[in-house]
Amino acid sequence: MILRYILWTLLAYFLYKFVFEFIVPLARTTKQIKKQVTDFQNRMQQEQPEKENAHSKPTKPTARSGDYIDFEEVN
Repeated sequence: MILRYILWTLLAYFLYKFVFEFIVPLARTTKQIKKQVTDFQNRMQQEQPEKENAHSKPTKPTARSGDYIDFEEVN
């Protein structure tokens, strides 16, 4: 009878330790990582239209297509 009480007490103790030292921190970490990934994805989605607008702006040509610059080698 006493042995059964000791075994149940040990089982409850190890179960308590397992839940509060492994499961709960694991759940908190998982929740935090999911939040960080979601925040990162939202930031990337907000920055993407800005990058597309920057790339779609026309650039000024540096030289006209009809101009020709003769190249001479200098010794």
